[in-house]
Amino acid sequence: MYTIRKTLLEQDEALIVGLFHENKNQQPIYQLLNEQFDEGLDSYVKSGDISNNYKTVSKILTYGKIPVKRVYFLGLGKKKELTQTKIKLAFGKLFQHLQKDGLTKAAIAYDSFSFGETEEEQMAKTITEAMVMATYQFPHYKTSNYQLKKVIDDLVLITDEKKEKKLLQSLTAGEAFGKGANTSRYLVNLPANLLTANDMAEFSRTLAEEHGFEAEILEKEDLQNLGMGALLAVNQGSEEPPKMIVLKYQGRTEWTDVIGLVGKGITYDTGGYSLKSKTGMPGMKGDMGGAAAVLGAMDIIGRLKPAQNVVAVIPSTDNMISGGAFKPDDVITSLSGKTIEVLNTDAEGRLALADGITYAKHHRAQKLIDVATLTGGMVTALGEWMTGAMTNDPSFFTQLNKASDEAGEPMWLLPYNKDYQAQVRKSSVADLNNSPTRKAHPIMGGAFVAEFAEDTPWVHIDIAGTSVAESDHDLGPKGPTGVMARTLANYILKA
Repeated sequence: MYTIRKTLLEQDEALIVGLFHENKNQQPIYQLLNEQFDEGLDSYVKSGDISNNYKTVSKILTYGKIPVKRVYFLGLGKKKELTQTKIKLAFGKLFQHLQKDGLTKAAIAYDSFSFGETEEEQMAKTITEAMVMATYQFPHYKTSNYQLKKVIDDLVLITDEKKEKKLLQSLTAGEAFGKGANTSRYLVNLPANLLTANDMAEFSRTLAEEHGFEAEILEKEDLQNLGMGALLAVNQGSEEPPKMIVLKYQGRTEWTDVIGLVGKGITYDTGGYSLKSKTGMPGMKGDMGGAAAVLGAMDIIGRLKPAQNVVAVIPSTDNMISGGAFKPDDVITSLSGKTIEVLNTDAEGRLALADGITYAKHHRAQKLIDVATLTGGMVTALGEWMTGAMTNDPSFFTQLNKASDEAGEPMWLLPYNKDYQAQVRKSSVADLNNSPTRKAHPIMGGAFVAEFAEDTPWVHIDIAGTSVAESDHDLGPKGPTGVMARTLANYILKA
């Protein structure tokens, strides 16, 4: 629950105050508190018990001097060095402190954080986005008497009530972005025996019902009738049938200017006959991180209802081994009609994306963004701090990159030209090959996918390095990050 009001009440449990270097603790709320604490805050600042250094959280008990029991001071450092991402991280750390202290209600002295009228609404969105993401917890399967930590469920902004309408809209938008990222996290956290292609289809169907999307779930027989040979090849070794999942959101009167989101939905990847090592296989439940990002984005879109048309396409299966599994040297025919020589069965995600992208075009997508945990080479190239991207349309990438910067999910553009195109077109028996060389491996994966985007404006996003955090951080726990759900939604809201 979110509330805008002028006064602090005892039920708020805690007051949160922002401190910058520049104002040297002279803002009105600080001065008011200092008077009520008999000038005691000044001594706390002098001793270092209260700090205005960036991302420092200080707490004092009030002993009845004001209605709430605690005051938390959030240090923000120098105003000129702040970005919305840095503010988001600071609030993330703050809300983790509140969660650790077991609080469920809090009031924010909002004017101590805002810079001006134009920033106020963005700040409100940042606060709730950070709150929802930073306190995320996955409901695990332990049988011990373990309970999830409490979270803030009652947040108040202490400010001018005339701002109520706009601020409440911004708080709700931030919550939507946070919940969308957490939707992605939830899906990636699920073990593969509990998230099959069928389970993902059912989750998508439920999401469609919740938000009023049109849903289309293609079964194996449908894929065979349509000729989706690339996705079917990946599925050959599995006992679980594949699904092609489609969600359509129509935010305009006419189905035009459609943005296509295509997410790799490989629910588990053994590598097939190009078998992964015993150390390379754990964690492959997360090989559907691209699909999770797309579904997280659709969750945000469904909550905020932008005036855009979006089709989300998720080719889903696992990649297993059996007597019927596809093999290196096989030649398969994709939905596009292009034939593919399979040189590496562990390069299966690009095969699934090939049919997914073609099917998104069948639904009249005029711009395409594919998201995938595609290549281990991307981890080698950029680590866990940057998402790799490729494009056939630099202006399209520029727009998407701006959305990613605003979301705090940075991307780095890799090269794509005729030299790379030539590599995936080298085959004596087919139109394309799915793994020409280990050199520039992340680019080879993207270059293969580009063959199916063809002339449609396209951006490829490889989240192999950024989809999982190796340790706890300011916006959540170790594990799935939900990366790119917010970037995709942010782009669509502003397209």
